[in-house]
Amino acid sequence: MDYDKEEGLEWEWQAIDGAMTKAPLGGAGTGANPTDRGKKGTKRSLLTDGKGIPLSVVVDGANRHDKMLVKGTFDAIIIERPSHKVTQNICMDKGYDFPDIRQLVDDYGYTAHIRKRGEENIRRDIPGYRARRWVVERTHSWLNRFRRLLIRWEKKIENYLAMLHFACAWITFRAAGLFG
Repeated sequence: MDYDKEEGLEWEWQAIDGAMTKAPLGGAGTGANPTDRGKKGTKRSLLTDGKGIPLSVVVDGANRHDKMLVKGTFDAIIIERPSHKVTQNICMDKGYDFPDIRQLVDDYGYTAHIRKRGEENIRRDIPGYRARRWVVERTHSWLNRFRRLLIRWEKKIENYLAMLHFACAWITFRAAGLFG
């Protein structure tokens, strides 16, 4: 089944974010987690469409900054993107607000939407405004419901990435209504 043809991906608005999980056994693609007293951890960078359907996911050590995973996340998209004539916006958090990331996003044909400090409350008063970055947070939450992904017990990065791809496929099939 081709989800894009059957259900339609929402290419106009996409979101990217990273999340860290524990990796007590270490292995490739792990690093010292700066928020967990230096224990081993892994970071996944996830790109979703406007509905929260995963488009790509990459894994690296927890000590890597989110901005270092952006290019790999864009390159990992396996679905053919629409032409550059279609406006494609990408919502990012403040951790991506760097000139080189803005340039990279522009090179890939996206329009970056990165909130500045103090902008959080301004947009709530605009009629018809729809929050768009929460879909990637929700997808990370869905991924965390898979016990195998919540704590990384695999030492090989290939095995962990395979489970991530399986979970992303499961989320996509559920969104298409194939599992009930």
